[in-house]
Amino acid sequence: MAHHHHHHAPAGDSRRLGLALGLILAFMVVEVVVGILADSLALLSDAAHMLTDAGAIALALVAARLAGRPAGGGFTFGLKRAEILSAQVNGATLVALAVVILAEGVRRLIDPPSVEGGPVLAVALAGIVVNLAATWVLAGAERRSLNVEGAFQHVLTDLFAFIATAIAGAVILATDFGRADGIAALLVAALMLRSGWGLLRDSGRVLLEASPRGLDPDEIGRILAAQRHVVEVHDLHVWEVTSGMTSLSAHVTVRAGCDTQSHRRQLADLLRERFGIDHTTLQVEERHEGPLEIEPLRPGQRAT
Repeated sequence: MAHHHHHHAPAGDSRRLGLALGLILAFMVVEVVVGILADSLALLSDAAHMLTDAGAIALALVAARLAGRPAGGGFTFGLKRAEILSAQVNGATLVALAVVILAEGVRRLIDPPSVEGGPVLAVALAGIVVNLAATWVLAGAERRSLNVEGAFQHVLTDLFAFIATAIAGAVILATDFGRADGIAALLVAALMLRSGWGLLRDSGRVLLEASPRGLDPDEIGRILAAQRHVVEVHDLHVWEVTSGMTSLSAHVTVRAGCDTQSHRRQLADLLRERFGIDHTTLQVEERHEGPLEIEPLRPGQRAT
């Protein structure tokens, strides 16, 4: 068997995540206060989205520490799937909040309240600056991790949400069109649904041990079977232990008289170079030629 282990994101990612978390939490408090005072659902929905952003980053930090623990005991892969579980929680929270904001946004379109456009516009513009800074910080982190990528996408989505809120504030100031706040809230909810669904879908594929996107098990099997002296490939499985850690196992039959260990190394190298699969478990056996002879047991002899 050949085992090649995944290398985790550098420690600098934790510092980047921590810095982005601090920026978002500090601004979220300001946004909640102003949103309540201005009676702006768009600002409060942005604050809710920022809360999920903060949760995503905090979970990414915790999951990174858990995933870095060495394998041991019953956890033969360590706790590498902690980040996948946190991504599931984060995605579900996003979807739930989006549904609540969607319902309230529709209600405000039907019966729009009086919204102060000035505070909404001012806070939204400040939010654009804060999210630009957080996006820039996270853009330099290791993006193969589903959690880090999820946190980045959340902050990026929030940036677009603040732009929509700023436009709503400007429209209210210019035209006194109160429904602009509800429309902006609906746009934020749509962005949250998209982001939440993406996290649930991608983390769900990992938990269901589906093959990673971009890797076709049938194609891999055909290429392995086409190699010199390979007779058959079966029991082929391709899955992700965690984001960025693809694993493969297969049973390979080669022609009689072949060096099975040499073939195993060659096939493992092929999988690594062509498909980027580093963690492989290949069982390579010689094909039996001719009829199988089974010697009958003598009286009193036990089967082994």
